[in-house]
Amino acid sequence: MKKIFIGFSATIILAAMFAFTTVTSWKIADGYSIVFATNGVSGIFKNISGNILFDEQSLAASKFDIAIDINTINTGNGMQNKHAKSAEWFDAAKYPAIKFTSTKIVKAGAGYAATGLLQAHGISKEVSLPFTFKKTTTGALFEGNFNINRNDFKIGAAGGEVGDVIKVTVSLPVIK
Repeated sequence: MKKIFIGFSATIILAAMFAFTTVTSWKIADGYSIVFATNGVSGIFKNISGNILFDEQSLAASKFDIAIDINTINTGNGMQNKHAKSAEWFDAAKYPAIKFTSTKIVKAGAGYAATGLLQAHGISKEVSLPFTFKKTTTGALFEGNFNINRNDFKIGAAGGEVGDVIKVTVSLPVIK
């Protein structure tokens, strides 16, 4: 009887732990935007994909695994787009995506911060990206503003007409 009770208790504890660590899986919805701007150039990336596991009550189990398709860059200038994809800048043929994989998500002020590896142009660097999360009637919205120094990833030559620090603004609607 005692063994049955202990086994039953252990099963209930494991089930309770699993129930509290289930994290919501979000699908990226239409209407997202990835805008970048610096001196000399600005634009958008038109394609983002990935997996998002996020729950405000279970940050330790939350995770972002996102990829931005370099070939969808749009600066509003066809020649500039082609140049940005060239080996001198992003080298889209060799490195077709910018990727971010989180290793930790924490509460930070009124929002959150996702720390993880940002990979671009064959270089990986740990970064911390601030964001907010708001539930909507159809899902939720992740938004973030942050700066990235393109020199950290050897994208283009330092200096010149294009600024070194790139301001990135992301608006990512999601659904369950």
